[in-house]
Amino acid sequence: MAFVNWFKRNVVVIAGLLTLAYLLLPNVVVTVFSFNRPKGRFNYEWQRFSADAWRDPCGVSGLCESLGLSLQIAFWATLGATLLGAMIAFALVRYRFRARGAVNSLIFLPMAMPEVVMAASLLTLFLNMGAELGFWTILIAHIMFCLSFVVVAVKARVMSMDPRLEQAAQDLYAGPAQTFLRVTLPIAAPGIAAGALLAFALSFDDFIITNFNAGSTVTFPMFVWGSAQRGTPVQINVIGTAMFVIAVLLVLVSMAVGNRRKRQKA
Repeated sequence: MAFVNWFKRNVVVIAGLLTLAYLLLPNVVVTVFSFNRPKGRFNYEWQRFSADAWRDPCGVSGLCESLGLSLQIAFWATLGATLLGAMIAFALVRYRFRARGAVNSLIFLPMAMPEVVMAASLLTLFLNMGAELGFWTILIAHIMFCLSFVVVAVKARVMSMDPRLEQAAQDLYAGPAQTFLRVTLPIAAPGIAAGALLAFALSFDDFIITNFNAGSTVTFPMFVWGSAQRGTPVQINVIGTAMFVIAVLLVLVSMAVGNRRKRQKA
């Protein structure tokens, strides 16, 4: 009876932990198989422990080149989408203009639309313009589909801001630039950062839109897909594990910084 009562009180926590474990299980498998030495071309069965792939993560031709290209595209796509998305979010929240409702609805279309539809549409646009498929077409396509996610993240933050804080800054003779830099931007910064991180992850991970608009350019997801047809090198697991660890460390550092600031304010 006591166990039943305890289970009822903690059923949500248990369900959450089981869901989290299920989501993290593929990352655990990738990490384990990054230390495998497969006998054949495919790294799908455990053979024996080896750290050779960790000693030479660029041992496979084209892997690090595609990784560097994906990181470069993701960086510039994040920068472009964040700048444009933040301005669009502020405009939608702070100003009243014609077709504002239509713009709000259109912002959600790239998020609701299947990626293959957007990929084909962008490819048609580039071909009609006579653009050469490659780095720039990938970058433009990534900015276009990351833009909506940034707008939604920043807009939610801006809508929750108290306008009286900006009015107080103006009452203290702060100009528009000072008010924005010292009051508005710091308050909106968490939403902007969330949108930027989301845009970076989406851009780096994208395959469908990239595959349509890449031409002969090969990004990391395209390299992984191509390798899966011929044989998956262990180095792919090494890169995946390293990126997962870096992401976890960034989250832990941000949490530590946030907790430290809270203690300082207290």
